[in-house]
Amino acid sequence: MRRKEIINEAEAIMNNYCNGCFLYKQNRKDKGRNFAHRFCIATCTVGEKIRQCGEKLTQK
Repeated sequence: MRRKEIINEAEAIMNNYCNGCFLYKQNRKDKGRNFAHRFCIATCTVGEKIRQCGEKLTQK
């Protein structure tokens, strides 16, 4: 059950912050999809929270 809670937490974060994100749209328009995705993962604070949720999933 813990795994499902972590996935729901990551989903809630994405729904609240990532849907309609101006930075993602602008980066994608200016520099391409690959750059925008990398920006979200490496630089964005919301991406950091999502990454932390993913790390929780990989821990045993």
